[in-house]
Amino acid sequence: MSPLRIATGELRRLTSGTLPKLAVAALVLVPLLYASLYLYANYDPYGRLDKLPAAIVNADSGAQDGEGQQRELGKQVSDELVSSGSFQWHEVSADRADEGVRDDDYSFTITIPEGFSSALVSSGELDPRQAAITLTTNDANNYLSHTIATQVAEQIRDTIAKQVGEEAANQFLVGFSTIHGRTQEAANGASQLADGAGRLRDGQQELADGAQRLAGGSTQLATGLTTLRGSTESLPEQTRKLADGAGQVATGNTQIATIGSALAERSAQLSSELDGATGQLAQRLRDGGLAEEEVQHALGVVGELRAPLADANGQIQQAAGQLNTLADGSRQVATGAEQLAAAAPELTNGIADASDGANQLAGGAASLTEGEATALSGTRDLANGAGELRDGLNEGLQQIPNADEDTQQATASTISDPVAIKSVGVASADTYGAGLAPFFIALATWIGAFVLFLLLRPLSTRALTAGASPLRVALGGWLPAAVLGIAQVLVLFGAVTWLVGIDVAKPVAAIGFTLLASLTFTAILHGLNALFGAVGKFLGLVLLVLQLVSAGGTFPWQTIPDPLYPLHVVLPMGYVIDGLRHLLYTGAPAQILPDVLVLLAWLGVALALSVFAAQKRRVWTVRQLRPELAL
Repeated sequence: MSPLRIATGELRRLTSGTLPKLAVAALVLVPLLYASLYLYANYDPYGRLDKLPAAIVNADSGAQDGEGQQRELGKQVSDELVSSGSFQWHEVSADRADEGVRDDDYSFTITIPEGFSSALVSSGELDPRQAAITLTTNDANNYLSHTIATQVAEQIRDTIAKQVGEEAANQFLVGFSTIHGRTQEAANGASQLADGAGRLRDGQQELADGAQRLAGGSTQLATGLTTLRGSTESLPEQTRKLADGAGQVATGNTQIATIGSALAERSAQLSSELDGATGQLAQRLRDGGLAEEEVQHALGVVGELRAPLADANGQIQQAAGQLNTLADGSRQVATGAEQLAAAAPELTNGIADASDGANQLAGGAASLTEGEATALSGTRDLANGAGELRDGLNEGLQQIPNADEDTQQATASTISDPVAIKSVGVASADTYGAGLAPFFIALATWIGAFVLFLLLRPLSTRALTAGASPLRVALGGWLPAAVLGIAQVLVLFGAVTWLVGIDVAKPVAAIGFTLLASLTFTAILHGLNALFGAVGKFLGLVLLVLQLVSAGGTFPWQTIPDPLYPLHVVLPMGYVIDGLRHLLYTGAPAQILPDVLVLLAWLGVALALSVFAAQKRRVWTVRQLRPELAL
């Protein structure tokens, strides 16, 4: 008896009649009812969160920012939440919100406290305060509502933190621009200061050179005045003597001039008398009978005799005039000498004072030279310091941000949100249901295989009694379950892909892999039922529970407790889930090779177990012959 004949007989037995056929159809539809309906119900729950009622309480009273503008940030947050439509938001009072969360009217409540705006505005101050948002949940309503509400609160916090951080960073950058402008002014002033300090240094150098020349000149002046003072100490006495001598000379010259004047007057009288005597002589000669020629001759002789007297008279008159002039001049000299003598003491005193002043000037000029040297050194330091200040300010100016308004806004936005998450999915499940599909397909395949043996007999009694080989009996008992398992997988995949709408990257490979999983699961359950009978069904249920907790269908398997790690490594469902994830999302058949090998190994072991059970069942026991004895 061949395995196909055994399997055909078993299938013919199951489908003999209307009700058995309906029962077989129901067995085929069990995985469909379990997996497809669950995946349909949870296909995209996040897309229907707008049906979830939530309450928002805004107790914020607003605050004034640094520019004196009234900010109502709490109202802004609540308005944005309501307008977003992310949930079925209800703006209510605090009492109504607490009551609604207790009575399951609201899944959760977000409360914006009274000082919310003032706390956020304080972020631009040196002593900022942290704003708080209160999240109220009730796990008695739904545990996942707490998880969802926590994520919503985190998103609100991140959004507010980004907005406030952007405003604070913007103020920070505006402050930098202000500092840049002030530093620019300071740098310009430092440049002017450096230029002025340079000119001051040059002028100070010239002043120092002039002070040195002044010191040298004042020293020479003091020396000359000291010499002059020594030379003029006897000047008053000498000028007095000169004045006295000049007076005496003037007096003598006056007396001489008087004598000269009298002599000139007498000479003039004599000359006049001679003129009269000449005329008388001529008359007497005429009266004496001399001829006119003789008279003229005699007058000529007299004239020749008078010529020296006339010359002498002229000289006397000239000398008298000169003596008068000399007398007047000597008198003027005497007067001047008298004035000189009178002024000489004052002159010598002035020279002495000038000498003393020149000495003081020389000392002051020397002190000035020393002071100018010190001032010049300080001015040089000032010029160097001003240059360093100018260079330092210009260098620092290049390091102070001074962006335009658009750049400031972009920079503030980057500072407030410095890290952008770029999601690059090597494999991506489009929806929540698609993410759970590998787990529920694997689970439904096991459940489908499990329910098959509620109707199927694991081993054919007829084949056993006919003496068929254990291998044929085992294969003949497994093939009906394998055929029905294949039907289950095809119906399940059709519903999951066409009705539920889950996309599959590699449909053919995914169906083939799931068929292998179904063959493996039916073989395992067939072996358990064949070897242990009714206990085998219980063991199949135990294996289901162990695989549920260790397969990593919802959370990563690494998060399960350490004692469950060996179960994940040994049991097959985890490998089925892993293979389906690759085929549904990435379409990478090469990645599922280890999973295929593990399933083939389980398939071989399960079939070997079935053969062992068939071999064992070839020996009939009393309990098998009389089932009532097993009670």
